[in-house]
Amino acid sequence: MTNLSVNINKVATLRNARGGNIPDVEKVAVDCERFGADGITVHPRPDERHIRRSDVYALRPIVRTEFNIEGYPSEDLIDLLLKVKPEQATLVPDAPDALTSTAGWDVANHLDFLTSVVDRLKEAGIRTSIFVGTDIENIKLAAKTGADRIELYTEPYAAAYPKNPAAAVAPFVAASEAAHKVGLGVNAGHDLSLVNLRYFYENVPHLNEVSIGHCLICDALYLGLEKTIAAYKNCLK
Repeated sequence: MTNLSVNINKVATLRNARGGNIPDVEKVAVDCERFGADGITVHPRPDERHIRRSDVYALRPIVRTEFNIEGYPSEDLIDLLLKVKPEQATLVPDAPDALTSTAGWDVANHLDFLTSVVDRLKEAGIRTSIFVGTDIENIKLAAKTGADRIELYTEPYAAAYPKNPAAAVAPFVAASEAAHKVGLGVNAGHDLSLVNLRYFYENVPHLNEVSIGHCLICDALYLGLEKTIAAYKNCLK
């Protein structure tokens, strides 16, 4: 079974555009779970342009499935993780001013740093996932940090899928196989959509979870949130 974690950052972006509390991020999280989501993902950035630290604290007691907090492991974020204790922390290499994630970790150049972060989070009982590309040697090094999982950065797959789905997915198949061999679970995310998700799911083995935000929220503008989550879940059957 591959779980669907819904990233609700874009809901917070819409709320913040006008101030106030419309749409209500907490209600949306609860509704996502009620409509079938297996988890809720947030990415609290330093400038709080979408999810705020206060949102993270408010969401922790009401998320009943799995709470996944992703972000660059600064001391501020680590402090937040240790206080909130989500089920999963996904470590991404984004700069503070990054618009969105554009690459995975170069693990070789950050091995000691990532290992120290993973140690601290695992001691607190938090499952850790490291955001990476499809380079096999890089994935093997990710296992050496002690992380539980990797999350494969799937934007290259989404970009290449329309022209040649088989070629687009091939590196991710190999990456997932390599991760499984070294004892890592496999998550995936970034630009997965109703167009390309089913093919990815049917071809990539050992896939524990997909984390989807932007495309899912955009689809919900047309289909409604309940039908959209049902459609994404249907791609994972």
